[in-house]
Amino acid sequence: MLPLFILVSMIVLATSTVMAVFTNSFIIAVNLMDKAKSKNLSPSDLIVVTLCVSNIFFQLIMLVNDYMSFVCADIYFTDEVYTIATVLLMLPIYCSFWFTVCLSVNYYLQIVIATHPFLIRLKLAAAQLVPWLIMASVFISFVTGIPAYWNFQTDPPNVNMSTNESSEISVPSLNVVYLLPSTLINCSLPLVLVGVANGLIIKSLVSRTQNSDRNANGEPSAHAEGRVRAARTISCLLLLYICFYISEVLLFIEIFPQSSPGFCTCLMIIYGYSPAQSIVLILGSPKLKQVSLSLFHCVGGTSKGNPKMPTVLFIKLRMTKTVNLPAN
Repeated sequence: MLPLFILVSMIVLATSTVMAVFTNSFIIAVNLMDKAKSKNLSPSDLIVVTLCVSNIFFQLIMLVNDYMSFVCADIYFTDEVYTIATVLLMLPIYCSFWFTVCLSVNYYLQIVIATHPFLIRLKLAAAQLVPWLIMASVFISFVTGIPAYWNFQTDPPNVNMSTNESSEISVPSLNVVYLLPSTLINCSLPLVLVGVANGLIIKSLVSRTQNSDRNANGEPSAHAEGRVRAARTISCLLLLYICFYISEVLLFIEIFPQSSPGFCTCLMIIYGYSPAQSIVLILGSPKLKQVSLSLFHCVGGTSKGNPKMPTVLFIKLRMTKTVNLPAN
């Protein structure tokens, strides 16, 4: 019988995986349907679709990875299996971080009013620049992630966490010489870039608010609302990024004992990262938010057996023409 902590972790991981696959697939499907209607994907939509594909791979690989470590640890912690599983888990994480940078940079180019000639050229070439940024992100992630396979070393034996037995297994770990620069390039640097982009976006919003970016009625213009929505989305993604990053570091340095509240909290944050990120993307996009609300209303209406049909009101307007005759 597995310990209660492992059983709860497996249930939470399975639930988060179902949510992550559903929400990320929903985002991909909506954008692909727009593409099927001969609508070109915007640079933001292209980045979001790529990010969602990476999140699905990450969640599924994490599901297989952790289930193997819980259920069949003796096989999982062998050098070959553990090395391959860790490398496969690292690649989508690195890609997700860099895709977040791409989204932040794209939002920055859309929001900030550029005065420098270089920034003006970047804004005009954003549609051509984004695919190259995505390919560069994948390239950097794979070039720095795959060499991890040859940089594992065997640590002293560790206690098997999936059973209560005292059998010991040796756990491979990454070489510090490789781990430090890889982490700085793929984790710390993207975090700094997202933070800088978010700060510049917020600074631009504050300056435009002072300049009263409003319509004739005194309300915020549509462009102003779009900029606020983009800044809110990037801020939420940055907060998730920071929580995920800190949790990974705390688990890596083993500051919390296993089954402790701190360890459980970090593990739940990691499990919920992908679905939480997709929910932020849905709420930050008017198109995705509208489609999701329509889907929920449709499901809610059909489930009650009273599907709501749209009603059309016809209003007849009578126009009276008044003719003023000149007085004699």
